[in-house]
Amino acid sequence: MREDDGSYFVKHVPCEECGSSDAGGLYSDGNVHCHSCKHTAFADSNYVPPKREKSMDTTLYEGEYKALNSRRISLNTCQQYKYQVGEDSYGNPIQIANYFNSDKVKVGQKIRTADKKFTYRGSNKVGLFGQHLFASGGRKVIITEGEIDALSVAEAFNCKWPVVSLSGGAGSALKNIKDNLEWLLSFKEVVLWFDDDDVGNLAVQTVAGLFKPGQLKSVVSTGYKDANELLVAKGTAAVLSAHYNAQAIRIDGVVNGKDIWELLSKEEIFETYTYPFPKLEEKFKGIRKGELVTFTAGSGVGKSTVVKEIAYHLLMKEGRKVGYVALEENVKRSALGFMGMYLNRPLFFEYDKVSIEDKREAWQATMGEGNLYFYDHFGSLDSDNLMTKLRLLITQESVDFIVLDHISIVVSGGDEPDERKAIDKLMTNLRSLAEETQAGIIIISHLRRPQGDSGFEDGKQITLGHLRGSGAIAQLSDAVIGVERDMQDAEFGDQLNLRILKSRFVGEVGMADTLAFNKTTGRLETVDEDFELEGEF
Repeated sequence: MREDDGSYFVKHVPCEECGSSDAGGLYSDGNVHCHSCKHTAFADSNYVPPKREKSMDTTLYEGEYKALNSRRISLNTCQQYKYQVGEDSYGNPIQIANYFNSDKVKVGQKIRTADKKFTYRGSNKVGLFGQHLFASGGRKVIITEGEIDALSVAEAFNCKWPVVSLSGGAGSALKNIKDNLEWLLSFKEVVLWFDDDDVGNLAVQTVAGLFKPGQLKSVVSTGYKDANELLVAKGTAAVLSAHYNAQAIRIDGVVNGKDIWELLSKEEIFETYTYPFPKLEEKFKGIRKGELVTFTAGSGVGKSTVVKEIAYHLLMKEGRKVGYVALEENVKRSALGFMGMYLNRPLFFEYDKVSIEDKREAWQATMGEGNLYFYDHFGSLDSDNLMTKLRLLITQESVDFIVLDHISIVVSGGDEPDERKAIDKLMTNLRSLAEETQAGIIIISHLRRPQGDSGFEDGKQITLGHLRGSGAIAQLSDAVIGVERDMQDAEFGDQLNLRILKSRFVGEVGMADTLAFNKTTGRLETVDEDFELEGEF
């Protein structure tokens, strides 16, 4: 029976002709058409149609029930869930997932095409697929991402347990579950069987907080992407087994101490490397991956030179991959700095005095193995864009240590008018990146202008309170080192002191190395007589 006469479908009713309990379709004109025996019982003239729902779409498709053999889903399961096959308006084959309201009236459809594209017809205010089949309350309900997966799990249980699915995949999880939370909370146990991928895993964590403690479980690590893949490959017994092995949901990021012995049993808990400066090394017991280390000083004091020496040491002595992000110099200048350290010559102003053979040797030694990366920012200093680049350096290029020189220029190049808030955001992102990826991150930060006549360029002692902008720099850094130098001192103006302001790992603070800039080599050397900084490692 077609609906082009102006009538529309109201609900399923028994058919008096063939005795079917629900194959009869009651239409708004009072007629009852049986989709099983095809008999139509016409209404009398006194029939008053019910009020039509606003969201009702009169163009719902009518299909037929067939077993989905390639999916190993039986005819009985498709009939139970009202899952049909048919054709769209153009004669193309489609699958039809019918959705019903709380009165068990069909109000919407999700259409699946042969090339796995989805469209919706009828009301968009639908519950969970299959929800109309089950009363609230009971021992357990299982929720899958899609209708085919719901049918797959239902098939394994012979349709005896409540199994439903989200109407719009993992992306609809939070809204779908919130809209039907009262019904779901009535069950003693809720089992999520979302796809075993990043999107599905994120959806599990997104909805976990909606349920009561101990109520929620999740099917994980079946070796297959979803329930239907498991059913097709291994059969119903494997689906049942995976369901019974569902695990209680853990709060994302929370780890039970009883599960970390393997982590603690390793000989080296922290991946540690050395500093090039002996007292800094002694006081910090090395530099570790996963740490966020901040160097700070007045303008022109030499903090960038100190950090570049550390980067060079990690690259050449420790054999680590280094990402060197210098935002106040171009890639060529950064590269020449590393080559100059290898040659023990300041290439910035002696470049024409060095042979091409020596230049190539220096390039090959420092960069030729592909362990040193630069960031050509082209004037773009957007904080979010920079964080993306740093993440890619670590995750795609396996960089061990990132050097960011310096955070103040990142903040000044952003859209946030409040410098304090901008620094808070950047430091939080850097801290999270270090924790998540376990890469070491070394940053340079500027200082606030001091009050009074004496400035940091005149040798003024640095404290944590002098850090520019936000307290987040001191709070979120694992280590903070101040670089102090009296640039006007006629005798010792080329020397600088390293002062440890914070050491989370060891706790020891105070003075460390005194370094002197060698104008002949362009290198920093320790003043200590028992230590010599070599040009090659």
